[in-house]
Amino acid sequence: MKSITINGSKRESVGKKATKALRNAGQVPCVLYGGDQAVHFSANELAFSKLVYTPNAHTVVIALENGETFNAVLQDIQFHPVSDKILHIDFYQLFEDKEIAMDIPVILSGNAIGVKNGGSLRRNKRKLRIKALPTNLPDAIEIEISDLKIGGKVYITDLENGAYKFLHSDNTVVCQVKRSRVSIDEEEEGEEGEEGEAAEGADAPAAEATKE
Repeated sequence: MKSITINGSKRESVGKKATKALRNAGQVPCVLYGGDQAVHFSANELAFSKLVYTPNAHTVVIALENGETFNAVLQDIQFHPVSDKILHIDFYQLFEDKEIAMDIPVILSGNAIGVKNGGSLRRNKRKLRIKALPTNLPDAIEIEISDLKIGGKVYITDLENGAYKFLHSDNTVVCQVKRSRVSIDEEEEGEEGEEGEAAEGADAPAAEATKE
C-alpha cells in the first residue's frame, strides 16, 4: 500500500487554550494511539490534503522534529460543522506482526454483459473493511465484472483470499446488475413476438381444414 509522510511536531501542552492556538496557526492537533503510550503532535493542515481528500487508502509515516518516526493509519477525523476545516485527527500505530483493520476502496474493471443487455449496475459497497498485516494491505480491491449478467451479484465470499480477511457477513453483496425498465420491455417484446408466431402457426391448419 502507498504511504504518505506527515511532518509534525510533538505537543508539549494538550489543553484547550494550546489546542485553539494551534488551530489559529493553521496546525491540526493529532494523537497517535496503539503504542506503549499516546503520542500528541501537530502538523500543518495542508499536509493532510492527499490523505483526507481522496478516495484512495494510504498508510502514513509520521515524522516528528525530534527524529522519531511512526508507521500508522488514519483512524478518526473531526471536521468543523460549518467551515469543514479539520479540527482533530486520530492515528493508530502499525506494527509488522499485528493485524490492522482498514477500509479499502473497491474498483470495478470491465464492462458487465448484463449492462450491455440493458441492465443497471449497482455498487452496493464502494469500500470494504478488511483485516490484515500491514505488509498485506492492498491499495484497492479490484473486481472483474465482464461476465456479470442481469441478476448477477458479486458476494463477499467471491473475493476471499489468503492475504487478508473481510470484516463483512458472507451474504454481503458488493455489486450487482439489476434488471432495468429497458431490459424488461425488451424481454416482454420478445415474448410477445414468440406468442404471435405460435398463434399464426396454429391458425394455418384451421384455415386449410375450412377450405377442404
